[in-house]
Amino acid sequence: MRRLENEGQQRDHKADTIFYGSSSIRLWTSVYDDLKDLNPVNLGFGGSTLAACVWFFDRIMALWNPKRLIVYAGDNDLGDGRHPEEIFIFFQQLVARANRRFGNIPCYFVSLKPSISRWHMADQFKFTNKIIEAEIESYKNNWQFIDIFSAMLDANGYPKKEYYLDDGLHLSPEGYRLWKQIINDHIHR
Repeated sequence: MRRLENEGQQRDHKADTIFYGSSSIRLWTSVYDDLKDLNPVNLGFGGSTLAACVWFFDRIMALWNPKRLIVYAGDNDLGDGRHPEEIFIFFQQLVARANRRFGNIPCYFVSLKPSISRWHMADQFKFTNKIIEAEIESYKNNWQFIDIFSAMLDANGYPKKEYYLDDGLHLSPEGYRLWKQIINDHIHR
């Protein structure tokens, strides 16, 4: 958390886009080049859950006034044994905090990814994505859902190995290229 707080104090420019969430965000070190037209800042922290993103939101966001927020979290919550409905509640709490802090800026929730190492929980991932997407659609406001799940599956409906590191959880450079394309296309449509 101190690293993220220091990031806010040491930045010599204002970021237009905050990328916030778990290690899938934190490890996206090329995001500054990949999506430079969005003028991003990477505020991901390893091992984070959606619950932790809510808990630390006000503390981390105190110095930022972005034009948009992009969130990826919830994967680790399921990995820790939480139920999709709990993650849904954390998502609602995050929406409330983000809207209170930033107003009506565009906010994007990146769907949970279909990790190889957590494929035994695929139904929970799909259900979590489904209920969060339905919630976002019901808002009809500044929140949007970005589906990366389906694009990361092969023709047989399993996660594509080339998108993951050897641990089957974290993204490979090819996985980040896919995310770059999907997120960029979604924002600029």
